[in-house]
Amino acid sequence: MDTNHIPIFPEQASAIAGSVDGLYAFLVLTTAFFSLLIAVLIVYFAIKYRRRSDDYIPGPVHGGLALEIIWSVIPLGLSMVMFAWGASLFFTESRPPDDSLEIYVTGKQWMWKLQHMEGQREMNELHIPVNRNIKLTMTSEDVIHDFFVPAFRSKSDVLPGKYTTEWFRPTKVGTYHIFCAEYCGTRHSNMIGTVYVMEPNHYAEWLATGGAQGSLAQRGEALFQQLGCVNCHQTDGQGRCPNLIGVFGKPVRTNVGVVTADASYVRESILNPGAKIVDGYQNIMPVFQGLVTEEGLQQLIEYVRSLGPTASDVTRIQPGGSAGGGHALPPGRVDPDPKGKGVSPPQQ
Repeated sequence: MDTNHIPIFPEQASAIAGSVDGLYAFLVLTTAFFSLLIAVLIVYFAIKYRRRSDDYIPGPVHGGLALEIIWSVIPLGLSMVMFAWGASLFFTESRPPDDSLEIYVTGKQWMWKLQHMEGQREMNELHIPVNRNIKLTMTSEDVIHDFFVPAFRSKSDVLPGKYTTEWFRPTKVGTYHIFCAEYCGTRHSNMIGTVYVMEPNHYAEWLATGGAQGSLAQRGEALFQQLGCVNCHQTDGQGRCPNLIGVFGKPVRTNVGVVTADASYVRESILNPGAKIVDGYQNIMPVFQGLVTEEGLQQLIEYVRSLGPTASDVTRIQPGGSAGGGHALPPGRVDPDPKGKGVSPPQQ
């Protein structure tokens, strides 16, 4: 890739690039055709029906029903084609396949920081295998950014305080530009990077020689221990906070309704544990805002995700709860007051 030369039309290097280009070409050609047609007709009618003398008085003009139907139906049909085509591509691009290779991306003025599940960390570079679905889970440490790979026709906002996703399937080995497509400050134009699409065996070699100190989940476990979370989140369900085994991806009933324990929920529960209090627990968990970096949050999320459900994990229903006659308790917790002390164990 020549970093000093940005082509007007980047090559198609992802599975969806051709479909995006097809829609874009249709929009441009349709717009150009009707813009030219309207311009020509304006000039033609201005000449044909010009006022030929000061005494000329044009006769009354009656509308034509057929003509009005035609110029209403044709634009409506074209707009519906554009809508359906665009919506189809949007839904395809917004739903990462389940078998995607997941990578975390953090935007910061003015750099891209990336973490692979195997533990490799990169700065302004992304190494990925060819012909493999890639899912990016992205957030920002400061302002709004936008992760844009022109060759993949892939682009998504990167927002502070929440996670967004972007996915693509690279189809050509090579190197490709990464840009920030959202103005993010004085050095916005310098927020660039490179995607390296590699053969699977070369990618495996790169992973093996990357010098990673443990996987993302393993780093998360170490941070979990370091922060003292293990003192309350005990795996036997007898701690002050619930057992986290099997929680990730499950519905949780809170004081604001039922939510899914996904990455965003785990992140919020660490930074602002009082935002959503699980039914049956008190809000005593300390706030870790400013104490854990974005990379640390991603490691903790992957650790919680790694505590997948086991054969003994059962979601129990406690009678007397709110809507629906009960509330779901985290796996491993059967009785909200197992020691008979008359108080509910706390949890964020």
